[in-house]
Amino acid sequence: MKNIYKIALLAASSLMLFGCIKETQPQSSTATAEQVGASASALEATMSGLPAQLTLSYPIYGYQYTETDIAYPSFMMMYTEMLGDIYPGGSNVGYDWFRRFNTNQSMGPTTYLTYVPWRALYMFIKSANDIISAVDIDNASDVQKGYVGMAYVYRAFWYYHAMNLYEPVENPYTDVSKVLGLTVPIVTEETTEEQGKNNPRVTHDEMVAFILSDLDKAEEYLANYTPATKLYPSLAVCYGVKAKVYMSDEQYANAEKYARMAIDASGATPVTESQWHDTTTGFVKANDAWMWYSTYSSENMGNLANWIGWISAEADWGYSSLTCPMIDAGLYNSMADTDWRKYSWLDPDRTKFTYKTCREDGWLDGKPDYLSLKFRCVGGDYETYTVGGVADVPMMRVEEMYYIEAEAKGLQSLSDGVTALNAFVQQYRQSDYNFSASSVSDFEKEILRQKRIEFWGEGIALFDAKRMKAGTTQSYEGTNAPTDDFKLNCEVIKPNWNFVIPESEVSNNPALEDFNNPDPSGKVKPDLSY
Repeated sequence: MKNIYKIALLAASSLMLFGCIKETQPQSSTATAEQVGASASALEATMSGLPAQLTLSYPIYGYQYTETDIAYPSFMMMYTEMLGDIYPGGSNVGYDWFRRFNTNQSMGPTTYLTYVPWRALYMFIKSANDIISAVDIDNASDVQKGYVGMAYVYRAFWYYHAMNLYEPVENPYTDVSKVLGLTVPIVTEETTEEQGKNNPRVTHDEMVAFILSDLDKAEEYLANYTPATKLYPSLAVCYGVKAKVYMSDEQYANAEKYARMAIDASGATPVTESQWHDTTTGFVKANDAWMWYSTYSSENMGNLANWIGWISAEADWGYSSLTCPMIDAGLYNSMADTDWRKYSWLDPDRTKFTYKTCREDGWLDGKPDYLSLKFRCVGGDYETYTVGGVADVPMMRVEEMYYIEAEAKGLQSLSDGVTALNAFVQQYRQSDYNFSASSVSDFEKEILRQKRIEFWGEGIALFDAKRMKAGTTQSYEGTNAPTDDFKLNCEVIKPNWNFVIPESEVSNNPALEDFNNPDPSGKVKPDLSY
């Protein structure tokens, strides 16, 4: 298996070694679809490349060009920044390479900040296409069908991200009237190079239908196959992605249905207080709550371009020791002291909670208020990145399904949703929690607040905020925004929630010309009242 894993890493890396930076999407790897499909070991190695690809250092540029180039964790970080839930708390704000996602700067079509996410999305999609095209499904074994089923889930998941990131929402800052209802171009295993050069953005309804079609196929092909590990999407994950898609499409009955199916099929149970706060495994080692995750290998990571080096304040490598990632003070202060998630971040009153750290005594002295302790170093090793940074990265936790189920219930019957939300939080997070809502709007705000807390650093709540048109409040009395640039109070959405397609893609695909989202950079001015 170790050799297969190495082959997979090489295959994943090779996607970025062909052609120049202006390509529409990654080129095919050296093995043809026919060769992969004919060889069981080659197919297995290609399949292994999917999770391996998600944690590669510099997968887009292939070298140390930007430290935001960290595959899937880059989305986790940028989504949290875009929502305004994370700030650099150290004196070296400039070391936060992701900060412009937060400050809404340099987000135009010619920057690496927009190029890297687009390229990564289509790189992940390309990998799924390679597996789908390699198998003759009519003559496939259950194992081969299982591989194809996982690839369909994988592809659907990334188109779900692309749809939510690029489909514009009307807002006071940019004119999106020309591109309303448009998502992204669809590239499948059958799309030719010529077709890719004239491939328009499809509508929301077309994209939803395409994603659900992929997930229907995945359901069928995964019926008789269970992945060996949660590094691969299972039938339960397929249900979970369906729940997310139905929620985005405001099909609440189906969202509720599939969220419950995902919970039941997964057998997963929410993270416990001791698991959450464990100083050696907390949010770096998969547990019973995690339905799907990716993982690092010491062989495929750099000391700067890795997730724990960005998000764990305890780590001595990477940038986190300089940026000191902290939670937004307003979000922190919205938590009750009886919510045990609260002591994942440093309270201004250090005597309020007993904090646990793998670092030496006195290490917390002088650290900024609201500093995060949510993500730990593997085994408590904060010095050696090839040990402490070899983390598991959560992609889907069962808690998300509980929140989707509760919200979907509430958008059909407010009282049912409130009951479901109270039941979950009381049992698993805060025993004295007792929420009541006078309106659907109040209920949705509470759902979003809960998800921003629960999935801080995981990026899950951004698409909910965009769907709810929740905006951001980052300038207020007591704000811990580190500089004026971060003090953005936005109505409806922050402008860069309507992500821009890179100019290089538009140049290679004329069908996108005149149909890009407008450049949001600097379109909202900081509120300097506080």
